[in-house]
Amino acid sequence: MAMKNQMDKDIKYMKEAIKEAKKAYLIGEIPVGAIIVYKDKIIARGYNKRETNNQAIDHAEIIAIKKASKRLNSWRLDDCTLYITLEPCVMCSGAIIQSRIPKVMYGAYDNRFGCHKSITNLFDIKFNHNVLINGGLLEEECSSLIKSFFKELREKKN
Repeated sequence: MAMKNQMDKDIKYMKEAIKEAKKAYLIGEIPVGAIIVYKDKIIARGYNKRETNNQAIDHAEIIAIKKASKRLNSWRLDDCTLYITLEPCVMCSGAIIQSRIPKVMYGAYDNRFGCHKSITNLFDIKFNHNVLINGGLLEEECSSLIKSFFKELREKKN
């Protein structure tokens, strides 16, 4: 029963990350969303804003990590879980490890930049902090958002 309850929570929170990804989509950003949960409450949300802010580092995860750190008044996010709609890149994987987030759940795999299963696995390296990370949660929904975004982008160019 506890495992089903956790799966229900994971799905609920990933749906919240998907809401964030949809915000990015609406402003012309690659639709990636992230939320951070602490003690069963969402404490931070983020979505891609690289184009909007002209900042390469403004990925959904980085924005959410900054907000969570501010909210908890600590760079250590020891008791948090991060939900992301897309497998984290090298920069975001490093930020996850550095901020001590113990658990990450993501939706779609990223065959171009993913640093958990797709290209490499930074989370297998023995740093001073290990992360429990799993992908494929609501994968189809997360993946279809990104596919739709790039399909629209290609159609606009033609």
